[in-house]
Amino acid sequence: MNRFALSLVSRLSIAAGRLPVRAMVAASALGLIAGCAQLPQETAAGPTDSGPLLFPAPPDEPRFVFERTLRSSADVEADSRDDAFRRMVTGTQRGGYFMNKPYAVAVHRGRVFVSDTVERNVKVFDVPEQRYFTIGEREPGLLVKPLGIDVDRAGRLYVADATQKMVFIYDRDGKFLRRIGGKDLFDRISSVTVDPSGARLYVVDIGGVRSENHRVRVFETATGRHVMDIGRRGMGPGEFNLPRDMAIGLDGRLYVVDGGNFRVQVFNADGTYRDSFGAVGRQLGNFARPKEIATDPEGNVYVADAAFGNFQIFSPDGELLMFIGNRSERGGPAEYILPSGIAIDDDGRVYFVDQWFAKVDVYRPYSLGVEEGFLVPRARTAAR
Repeated sequence: MNRFALSLVSRLSIAAGRLPVRAMVAASALGLIAGCAQLPQETAAGPTDSGPLLFPAPPDEPRFVFERTLRSSADVEADSRDDAFRRMVTGTQRGGYFMNKPYAVAVHRGRVFVSDTVERNVKVFDVPEQRYFTIGEREPGLLVKPLGIDVDRAGRLYVADATQKMVFIYDRDGKFLRRIGGKDLFDRISSVTVDPSGARLYVVDIGGVRSENHRVRVFETATGRHVMDIGRRGMGPGEFNLPRDMAIGLDGRLYVVDGGNFRVQVFNADGTYRDSFGAVGRQLGNFARPKEIATDPEGNVYVADAAFGNFQIFSPDGELLMFIGNRSERGGPAEYILPSGIAIDDDGRVYFVDQWFAKVDVYRPYSLGVEEGFLVPRARTAAR
């Protein structure tokens, strides 16, 4: 177990109580969640006007701090003095291009990519360059229903289009490169994951009620050649019921969200079954509507759950460490109704999408300074 896990398992705060995670999980009662499931609310260090929001809350050792929310182009683009003066005189508010229904998020060196299923594009929030633009709004890389997205080490963007049943590949600046897939290869494409080198694509085919093709399909990125399939429809080890997303962890482990079976299944790099964790239920460590998944640089696993309104963090071996977020109609920091996408950047920052509030919340590791890492405008880094 890594240092992150050792500390959080012993010091996790659960609402007003302080039961160890192992005891909470062991005491959980399994059962199908009716309506919207509710976990204990993760506490933080008070409202934003009285200091930073910390997770977990004091007196436990903080591991994450809420950093910012992205909603529109105005959250990254530089504001000129003339525009600021004009708004002060006229009393108008700053405008911008807002997200409509964001779904997934991917990050490369401070450039945040967000798929928008209603506006049929990928919105790009480049924090270091203080720049905003969109991808996928023209041929030959025209998108229809972008869902899952990912980036490789070079910053190339991979977009799973559910309607066209293809993966579209762009360079970091949005230039269309090529596409892989087609209606003969997928039933219901939901997400795409690329290995860091960009050599292999893992495409999740969610299948459906009338389909037996609940699986992960693996392709060579350069040629589009189909390499292998992982999983089939079922409830047993290595079998899926409505898989949703996949992430690559330590030692090339493949973590797949098996949505209809309410678990995460773990495979070796060669596609052989390794283990699984999670079950349907109302308690910590359970799942209700698991959506997307991500891994951090230490191999910990982050799972977004649309019913719980949070993301839960597990060790590489599936031991629950902590969770962040709760269901709320207010939509403030760490408050969600319909979360979906999640991504972790090289600095360990967490990017969490909520479709209902059309936002991306960003959490910074507590050990990382506010002016450290990629998510800092270059004007500020140059000034230092």
